[in-house]
Amino acid sequence: MKTEGYAHGEHYDEMFDENGEIRPHYQEFAQFLRKTSSKKMHQLQFSANKTQKAMGMTFNVYHDNQGLEKILHLDIIPRIIPNSEWSKIEAGLKQRVHALNLFLQDIYNEQKILKDKIVPEDLILGSKDFLRPCIGLTPPKGIWCHITGTDLVKDKDGEYYILEDNLRCPSGVSYMLESREIIKRAYPQLFNDEGVMPVSDYPTKLLKMLRFLSDKPKPKVGVLTPGIYNSAYFEHSYLALQMGVELVTGMDLTVKDKKVYMQTTKGLEQIDVIYRRIDDSFLDPLTFNPNSMLGIPGIFEAYKAGNIAFANAPGTGVADDKAVYAYVPRIIKYYLGEEPILNNVPTYLCREEKDRKYVLENIESLVVKETDAAGGYGMLIGPKAGPEEHEKFRNLIKENPKHYIAQPTLSLSTVPCLTEEGLEGRHVDLRPYILYGEEIEVIPGSLTRVALKKGSLVVNSSQGGGSKDTWVLYK
Repeated sequence: MKTEGYAHGEHYDEMFDENGEIRPHYQEFAQFLRKTSSKKMHQLQFSANKTQKAMGMTFNVYHDNQGLEKILHLDIIPRIIPNSEWSKIEAGLKQRVHALNLFLQDIYNEQKILKDKIVPEDLILGSKDFLRPCIGLTPPKGIWCHITGTDLVKDKDGEYYILEDNLRCPSGVSYMLESREIIKRAYPQLFNDEGVMPVSDYPTKLLKMLRFLSDKPKPKVGVLTPGIYNSAYFEHSYLALQMGVELVTGMDLTVKDKKVYMQTTKGLEQIDVIYRRIDDSFLDPLTFNPNSMLGIPGIFEAYKAGNIAFANAPGTGVADDKAVYAYVPRIIKYYLGEEPILNNVPTYLCREEKDRKYVLENIESLVVKETDAAGGYGMLIGPKAGPEEHEKFRNLIKENPKHYIAQPTLSLSTVPCLTEEGLEGRHVDLRPYILYGEEIEVIPGSLTRVALKKGSLVVNSSQGGGSKDTWVLYK
């Protein structure tokens, strides 16, 4: 397949440099492409599509009139990251998660960072995700954020920037694992020759981390799912199966004497650790949302009594807020006395008058985001929008400035994708997964999300994005 004539603009392309030369870490893959016909590559893509369908690698999109279930398209061309780049990503993410965990422990206890006015008090105490029932609590082993999926992007300068932190119930790791199996079968020899670091032991590491949260020698672990209609149900069932633990819904659990029990064919059996995949507010109708049909009455009291451990801990959502994100460099400096290894994307807080004035005057060139929205919703991409959209968001910001942040439009790096016309660059982001148990560990691979539409910067699966297998090299 030809690699010549590949078009790239001003953005950073991860396979080709600005002169159209192959970057060193893509040399072996480029040689493979040159020896492989276009027909063969499209056959490999067709096989990958069929395998995905056979595996049931689907997610649900509730607002889409085309149907509920969709396949997350897996592009056959891998994203390759050299070890020198990965080492910096790994160090930066460990630093960030460590600081965020200290931040969560502090704001639910002594609140020193608020008293010292490093982070505005009203930003935290006024957040809908700040859970007052968690005040005074310390979760098992002092860990709040056990599983984190942090989104990074690479700008035109070739540097990685943190785009957002996902500490509540980060999704997508099952697609990373299954995509790896599919792509390994597509390029078995090349995969070995390249020296790609493995990700297949993630379920083992996840289970080890979950068991670490209990003081019992053989704790009972379960994955709590909202049920089959949840958008990430494939992932919930997949991870439970891979770990060899129970997949449960709220209806399967009951609380007695501040202990949590699971209904089995042999009667009630105590459960010690829950990897929850439901939001905080639905966890316990007696403590949080009284209308929740997904949660377990009394389970929060069992948690306070130390009889059940949750991953992630309730209350972590406050650190997901996009306005809090802007303060993370200060949070790192405050708790660790260090400068951030990985920088944030420059962020304007509409709650601050100077920033708000700048955003309102320059909205055409900025990306505006709701502070508590996710999945690509509640967002304006200034350069792609028209005057009506610009004016609409100006009014929204004026009405509720605390609800919005803005960032410059990043060019986002591109990676070649296989299209009907041949190789074409598509914009990508990167979501590595970090486990926090006995130590903080970054899995050496990631979910690379791809904006499949030409020129698009929106990579979210719910907005038509796809994915790639991510190869982190030993060298």
